[in-house]
Amino acid sequence: MKKLYDYQKDEQLNLFLLIKSAEEKKTRNNKPYLALILQDTSGEISANYWDASPSDVEQFKPGRVIKVDGRREEYNGAPQLRIKQMRLAQDDEPSNPDLYIERAPVNKDKMIEAFNQAVFDITNAHLNRIVRYIMKKYQREFFQSPAAKKNHHAYLGGLAFHTMSMLKIAKSITASYDLLNPSLLYAGIILHDVGKVIELSGPTATEYTLEGKLVGHIVLIYDEISKACVELKIDESHEDVLLLKHLVLAHHGEMEYGSPVRPQIPEAEIIHYIDQIDAKMNMMESALRKTEAGEFSERIWAMDNRSFFKSTVKKERPASEE
Repeated sequence: MKKLYDYQKDEQLNLFLLIKSAEEKKTRNNKPYLALILQDTSGEISANYWDASPSDVEQFKPGRVIKVDGRREEYNGAPQLRIKQMRLAQDDEPSNPDLYIERAPVNKDKMIEAFNQAVFDITNAHLNRIVRYIMKKYQREFFQSPAAKKNHHAYLGGLAFHTMSMLKIAKSITASYDLLNPSLLYAGIILHDVGKVIELSGPTATEYTLEGKLVGHIVLIYDEISKACVELKIDESHEDVLLLKHLVLAHHGEMEYGSPVRPQIPEAEIIHYIDQIDAKMNMMESALRKTEAGEFSERIWAMDNRSFFKSTVKKERPASEE
């Protein structure tokens, strides 16, 4: 069965999609419409449902599956779906939202294996115990949660996949710089975004929770580290615990981006850059996956609204790998 991004520009489509978000808006002429984000496992697309009635607003809610008849188009360089008509999926049709949720490209078991190895490599006793305690507490949510509502790794298992990718980068960096403490670096990477399991509602129709809006994931994980220390009877004034707290507080790099402090140790600086690298590569990969070779992608708002070119040059393996 064809997926959303199997359809080309200007091609007619008729398929089931999940409503990821639905916002009631009004045109300049004060006519109501629904601004929608629709998705299946191939990705998401924006669409407008014009002349939306109160009953339309009531039934076309985030998390519901719809049957859409329309055409894939492009607006301001970004993919868009023009809706001819749509209706809710019926019980005898593929109406389970789980069928349409994009997933991490690595299965859960392989990610768990990678995390177990990373935790094993945390040889500092305090850090190892804190990481194990928090990961055991939130294991189910951690391996299901997206890493963000929209910008990067915004799919089921995205948080774990993002963190695993950061650990892979970190391992290559620690091999190059003796200055870095691997135990501290790995512990900080594993925990830096765990607060998102509380901040975000989950992979289906992701929204920010009340705690997410009022407190945010940085402070939430800082609190979780403190709670773990109380339960494990670890003195929070130990330098290794303070350094771990600093890593999670500083990982956004700048105060204007939500970090209450800027990085003040090498591991904090490195985590900030690794986080940026992986998030931006994921955003580019997602945009270029929907782009024809030789053309520019849609604009990526979180990357200064830039478009990226999809090269036609063949990717070749280095001679050292052959």
